[in-house]
Amino acid sequence: MLHPKIRRYLKHGTLPQLAVFEASARLGSFTRAAEELHLAQPTVSVQIRKLTDTVGLPLFEQVGKRMFLTEPGRKLYASCQQLFRTLADTEDAFADVRGLKSGRLRLAVSTTGKYFAPRLLAAFIRLHPGVEMSLQIHNRRALLDRLAENEDDLYIFANPPCDPEVVRQAILSNPMVVYARADNPLVHERRIPLARLAAEPFIMREPGSGTRMVVQEHFERHGLEPNVRMEMCTNEAVKQAILAGLGVSIMSRYTLGLDTEQRELVSLHVEGFPLEGYWYIVYPVGKKLSLVAKTFMEFVGVEAKRLILDHLAQNGR
Repeated sequence: MLHPKIRRYLKHGTLPQLAVFEASARLGSFTRAAEELHLAQPTVSVQIRKLTDTVGLPLFEQVGKRMFLTEPGRKLYASCQQLFRTLADTEDAFADVRGLKSGRLRLAVSTTGKYFAPRLLAAFIRLHPGVEMSLQIHNRRALLDRLAENEDDLYIFANPPCDPEVVRQAILSNPMVVYARADNPLVHERRIPLARLAAEPFIMREPGSGTRMVVQEHFERHGLEPNVRMEMCTNEAVKQAILAGLGVSIMSRYTLGLDTEQRELVSLHVEGFPLEGYWYIVYPVGKKLSLVAKTFMEFVGVEAKRLILDHLAQNGR
């Protein structure tokens, strides 16, 4: 028997209206929602008006040229997200029954992971073309927030949390290298002491970055502090700063990408480097993994080395 409290929503075909509402609330614009959903803007406005009539309370308010959610709108948006997650989880359960002819995988990776994660996903999709994929790229702090909120199916960390409430599976080595411009005087030296490196102008990643955490911990273990000239919020910005002659930096070997040849950026021969680490697939303890997620983990465990490390070796990287 249908619960009487939700009959009004079922009667008016609310699910399409909620889809329009969710996009409008998330994007802060009816126009952008229409573009994302491939609808005419008047259609979006009509759907929002019908949903507002169904709820019986205003969902948006206009302040100047900007659109904001009202308090009822914020509550509906939170419920809407929960509903969509429940429906998506239900579809994942159906995908398990159907096998890998359909299904979905939500993967979130740290910023450096963007250099190899698409290659893994592309290879997986070639084997399972019916699977729908989404890829989120964030720094470590944002990735931890997403993990805490269980927003994705799987996460790839270079520096996973040391938390008994998460499962970790190592998938790839992740060497950290000292990079400098090719004309830096240190390029021709061997066994450069870490203290000498600490005196160089240093380009540091932003707070919340996993790379920054590794760099700071390494210098602290040796009682040193790098001479930070500037902070950058992306690996690409760090690379460009090095190429501009602004200093040196420590980055994952993957930061150079897998195919692009980089003659102007070279690694320095510093004592104790490369710093050896690993990439990990992570998910919360107790999470019920879908068949797609389980199959992807198995695939990565077997194929990651061949797809990434062997590719680098073949290209002399």
